[in-house]
Amino acid sequence: MMEFLSVLWFFLIFVLIAGYFVLDGFDLGIGVLSPFIAKNDEERAVLRRAIGPVWDGNEVWLLTAGGALFAAFPDAYATTFSGFYLAVMLVLFGLIVRAVSFEFRAGDPSWGKLWDACFFVGSLLPALLLGVAVGNIFAGIPMDAAGDYAGLIGLITPFTLLTGLLGLAMFLAAGACWAALKAPLPSYLQARAARLRLPLQVIALALFAVVSVYALVLVGPEMDPNLGILRWLFVALVVVGLLASLVVGKTSGDDLKAFLAQSASMIALVALLACSMFPVLVNATADSVGPAITLANAASSELSLAWMTIILCIGLPLVLVYHVVIYRTFRGRVNPADL
Repeated sequence: MMEFLSVLWFFLIFVLIAGYFVLDGFDLGIGVLSPFIAKNDEERAVLRRAIGPVWDGNEVWLLTAGGALFAAFPDAYATTFSGFYLAVMLVLFGLIVRAVSFEFRAGDPSWGKLWDACFFVGSLLPALLLGVAVGNIFAGIPMDAAGDYAGLIGLITPFTLLTGLLGLAMFLAAGACWAALKAPLPSYLQARAARLRLPLQVIALALFAVVSVYALVLVGPEMDPNLGILRWLFVALVVVGLLASLVVGKTSGDDLKAFLAQSASMIALVALLACSMFPVLVNATADSVGPAITLANAASSELSLAWMTIILCIGLPLVLVYHVVIYRTFRGRVNPADL
């Protein structure tokens, strides 16, 4: 039973990460893209309105993933959050600045340029650094015999920078898809966002190919051979999802299908990461004194995991119902008359 629960929560945490990657991904993407696709205050207001009803609910997935990691695998939580302390603080700073700028922009237009700049920076930092953190736990970090991080502050390597750029590219492509889906039609804003989807998705495909080759050839952590077929399946789904979004958006102009295909590719990317990591939560570098953090040495007690599962069965349906209601309530394109 203990083994089953630990494996269950390993993949459930990645499910929560996938939820955040997709839902808050387009929020962050729009924040980074806003200075480039919105040319006046009305267009910037449309972008804020496009994510205004949902952005704070989308961030719940990140908080839940962090809380689940703390409760289910406390050693992994302690090592990653202490080792990536600077990166975590920068991500939190970005999220706080983004929230403040988002709320203050509408109520204090005299400082509009400052709040717009804060919105951009507060979206860029999490979008880039979250991918860098994922690259570190995959490639491995130096750990001592107690399983604590034993490196310096700097965690930027060529591989982690590439994973950060891949995450950023996926966020930007999702943001362009959502902006094209929500902007008034016809409008120059919608046309700019739709045109931007193609180059961003091509860049994401190129970065995915480079990161995949780099991971297999130069990083090469040991992977579970039993999940090899699943890994190749998710690789195919990432590529097919991006290509489908690109083709549908380019040929038929169906913004909803383009967004859904982009989201499917993002879910497949997180699933690929989970299958590539299992059963390791944090890899250790070759020169580490201590071993990698795995399900075997980091899981909480069976009682804790059992209670977490019960709480999940109650809480997750409520969260999903909330998202269904909020997205249905605010479905459709933004009406400029409501700004």
